[in-house]
Amino acid sequence: MFRSLAAPIIAMSLTSACAEAAPAEEPIAFAANSGESVEALSGAIMVPENRSNPDSRMIRLAYVRFPATGERAGPPIIYLAGGPGGSGIQTAKGRRFPLFMAMREFGDVIALDQRGTGASADVPRCVTDITAPDDKDVSDAEFAALYRRAADECAEKWRAEGVDFAGYTTSESADDIDALRRAFGAEKVTLWGISYGTHLSMAAVKRMGAHIDRLVLASAEGLDQTVKLPAETDAYFARLQAVIDADSRAKAMFPDIAAMIRRVHAKLEAEPVKLEIPGKNGSTPFLLTRRDMQMMASAMIADPESAAMLMQLYLAADHSVYEPIAGVIARFGGVNDPIGWNVMPLAMDVASGISDERMALVEEQAKTALLGDYLNFPMPHLKGALGGLDLGEGFREKPVSDIPTLLFSGTLDGRTYPKSQAEALSGMSNLTTVTVVNAGHNIYMTSPEVTETIQAFMRGEAVTKTKILAAPPGFTRD
Repeated sequence: MFRSLAAPIIAMSLTSACAEAAPAEEPIAFAANSGESVEALSGAIMVPENRSNPDSRMIRLAYVRFPATGERAGPPIIYLAGGPGGSGIQTAKGRRFPLFMAMREFGDVIALDQRGTGASADVPRCVTDITAPDDKDVSDAEFAALYRRAADECAEKWRAEGVDFAGYTTSESADDIDALRRAFGAEKVTLWGISYGTHLSMAAVKRMGAHIDRLVLASAEGLDQTVKLPAETDAYFARLQAVIDADSRAKAMFPDIAAMIRRVHAKLEAEPVKLEIPGKNGSTPFLLTRRDMQMMASAMIADPESAAMLMQLYLAADHSVYEPIAGVIARFGGVNDPIGWNVMPLAMDVASGISDERMALVEEQAKTALLGDYLNFPMPHLKGALGGLDLGEGFREKPVSDIPTLLFSGTLDGRTYPKSQAEALSGMSNLTTVTVVNAGHNIYMTSPEVTETIQAFMRGEAVTKTKILAAPPGFTRD
């Protein structure tokens, strides 16, 4: 039965008369985490690690292809995962599996593992001998310096191993998409992404826009938005407060979350708290600092459910109860571990970079912002690291195009914000934005209406719905 897929796979979407040879593919039974299974094909193409180096080694880009099911299938649809560092193949196995299957109505759906991720990762993780101690207080400057030194150490290690880490940039990944398009023999492709995947999509618009049929984006991160503005994060907390205020019980519990957060930070800044983190081999000392809380908050505000949990942690800390925080730290582990890096997320973020002008704005806003400048750690702290890998201001200019584009933006997204997303895509003249009220960063499966809207857009229908209402998070414990 699997062999029956070979013919349509090789023939699908071959609209270019000068198509490159189709990549080798093998039929597989693709198993989702839900237990569902579907016939698919596993394939790969080879691309240069660094196209600017004529002696570059070749690296393998892996993908899984789900053949189109619709009678009038259009161009291939390439899914671009977030992160940077997320795996498209692993994403297809998770909660979005039904959406991957629904998208097959409109073309072959390709779950791509971008260079350096998932099945496309052939550079081992670099683990240094440098540790940012968790049992003692170090200044913000010392903390950042340790991570910068670790990044430089890993760069030297990769270089000695023959890895050209300068090839792990968003520009190279955008060229990978075009290489994949050519390998499929397709005149155009549709790009479907979220978070960093939208950042990559915008770069692709600038590099291969004539070969992009349409864009389906969510939680957009602009080319100059690798580092988010701290003031926009504060505005997010104000939106979160407005949702809390609509629930009398939640409002009584959290009358002013910004003031609560500031109290906890000030208390920890004045006197960090000694914790014992439980583990398999006993407990480990941990000194809870203001910076730890800012970094924990940065990790938990992406979606409203985890943000609600975060508010409970702050409420406990506001009453000098820290056992719940110790439990969260124990769950994620890594206490006193040496600093380590994967090449792709480190190099991608450093290369996309931040301009001097935006950096000055971030530094000024961070002085009073609730989370300081830790939302995107290790950026902007590694600005200019890795030997000048920054792609420059030309890269960070926003795309300008009339490609049909559908954007989903969540009002409770704690990582990419509605205002910033609108700015990032302001050069797209054929843009339709759908606001999902109460949704966070991981927006695609928050409501069946999201899938229905995507389907209408992919059919070429006019999308008239500009707002979808999702259920608000629960901030109280019954």
